[in-house]
Amino acid sequence: MGQHEGAGEVEQAGERIGRGTLSRRALIGGAGTAAAGTALAVTLGGGVANASATTKHTAKKSSNGDAASLPSVKDIPRRSRLVDYEIVELAALLRAGRVSSVELTQAYLDRIDKFNGPFETYGNNGLYNAFVRVDEAGALAAARAADRRIAAWRRSGDPVPWLCGIPMGIKDSVGVKGLNAQNGSSAFAGNLALQDATVVARLRAAGVVLLGSTICSAFSGSITGTFAGNAWNTAYVPGGSSQGSGVAPVARLAAAAIGEETGGSIIMPSAANGASGIKPSLGTVSIAGVMPLSPGYDVLGPLSRSARDSALILATILGPDPVNDPQTLSAPYPFPKIPLSPRRGRKPLQGMTIGIPQTDWMNVSGSIKVGVSPQSTYGAGHLAAFNRLVGQLQSLGARVIQFPGLDMTDPSQNPYFASSDVLATVDGSAVSPSAAVVNSNRYEVRFAAAVADFCASGIPSAAAVTTLTSQYGRRAPGESAASFAAADRFNGGIPGAVRYEGEQRRRRLISNYTKALRDHGVDFMLVMSIGDVVGQRSGGAGFPVYRAYYQVPNALGWPMVSFPIGYVQGLAASAQFWGPRFAEADITQAMIDYQANFPEYHSAAPPDPTVPATPLPSARAVPSFVDDGPSNDPLIGEAEVKAALG
Repeated sequence: MGQHEGAGEVEQAGERIGRGTLSRRALIGGAGTAAAGTALAVTLGGGVANASATTKHTAKKSSNGDAASLPSVKDIPRRSRLVDYEIVELAALLRAGRVSSVELTQAYLDRIDKFNGPFETYGNNGLYNAFVRVDEAGALAAARAADRRIAAWRRSGDPVPWLCGIPMGIKDSVGVKGLNAQNGSSAFAGNLALQDATVVARLRAAGVVLLGSTICSAFSGSITGTFAGNAWNTAYVPGGSSQGSGVAPVARLAAAAIGEETGGSIIMPSAANGASGIKPSLGTVSIAGVMPLSPGYDVLGPLSRSARDSALILATILGPDPVNDPQTLSAPYPFPKIPLSPRRGRKPLQGMTIGIPQTDWMNVSGSIKVGVSPQSTYGAGHLAAFNRLVGQLQSLGARVIQFPGLDMTDPSQNPYFASSDVLATVDGSAVSPSAAVVNSNRYEVRFAAAVADFCASGIPSAAAVTTLTSQYGRRAPGESAASFAAADRFNGGIPGAVRYEGEQRRRRLISNYTKALRDHGVDFMLVMSIGDVVGQRSGGAGFPVYRAYYQVPNALGWPMVSFPIGYVQGLAASAQFWGPRFAEADITQAMIDYQANFPEYHSAAPPDPTVPATPLPSARAVPSFVDDGPSNDPLIGEAEVKAALG
């Protein structure tokens, strides 16, 4: 996929939007810098009609699904704490003068100070550890600027983006100018972002208050995670790799956060913590300024407490970024408007067919249960919540059916992952169809070379260089140690014809999956990514039951949303909608409609953790936890699936 995806659209879209001078390759691969971003010519996403302004101090509720108004203050339910209000509610309260951004920001900073624990700790810091670093002075300055902007709007009526004054966190792998971007590891200490990533720049332009960096799994590698503590009980795993981005909104340490996903990194922490998350389609949101794991898979998206809030954030950050991320040129332009309000009526899902794929095999305690209905593997509490959800969706008018889906273990249907074909041998290593795509894309963004530049800059310690070389380098057959040069030889040595064959197989998989839905009239699918209570952070299985092919939405480039549907043993149980590429509006609308009719799940608040009586240890004194578990890396994940299949 990568640069070949939607290639025929590039020239036309470039003419519409205008060309620039700075390439994504240059942004990601600058010498001595492993992550960067751009604030050049930034515009708001425009994914929702009039999302940047209101015409009255308290807008009235719109009656349609493409609502472009905030709720009236009188319609906002009274919450017990300021930090419990949803973003769309806070936006209305800010405009009405009922609260200031400084007051709101300070409320979140106070909770971070009390419940987050020490910063710069890639391990268990004793509390939530949702934020690995916070920019308190910068956040309060941004909040004061937001208050001035809103006050000017009251006087003159000049447009003000709805997110103005809303405090958010940004994943540790995303460039925020002036802050380190360390991708879950102290080995990247000193990797200072010189520019904002495109998404960060769009949020900043909208007046968002950036609180700081949310912690992520080491090198964005694990979908279970142990660095942060689950929002409902810090003794349990939070899901990864966007660990802190899943914990912070639910634990009321931020109104929302940005996560990054390659193979489960937004959906899994959303599911584990009960956040409302959106993993967009490939190309919907620019990934310029992200420390990459797998270009052509990587996406950025919002995690918050409600579907409406995440929809508003997505509407703000989506849109073309032709200079810095050509993948965005494959998305429809203009993009289908993202809904912000529930549809009226008792049957808002009337006419929708939601399919439950029966070949969506589950991994149970390390073994993939092929030929067994996914629902039969769910824990009792999760199965009860899932069955209740099905009934609730049907009560809203949806047709919910079981259908085969696509069996990812069948090479005739899945020639991309399931095939044992070796397309070539490069520098002594076999090239699988997926490796032909992933490694070629990595070479184009200087995946290994950029880290080599950072290591050569003199910034990291000798121990950090060893860690980074092991992580990003390669040990070629016959060589005694990993090196960046060997990684570049392999990534850059894959012939164009071999890469093309890998791309074609990926496209056939996408076509086959699309047909599987079309043959049964399915609009989008319903699954449970985590099918039982998550495990504890210290030992044991992080996810005893989870979708074996959790990376498939990323391989297809399709969108997915996650939302809470209940609580089992005091922890969140969540479900997911996912479907065809660029179907964000449809699946987000369904999530909004569900939460409007069954608000008790997403509005629930976890109990605050007990603060230790003795002072917490300093960050340097905290031993690093092993942050392992199933991987986000598509090539490692593929190998893990094959091993679990036997």
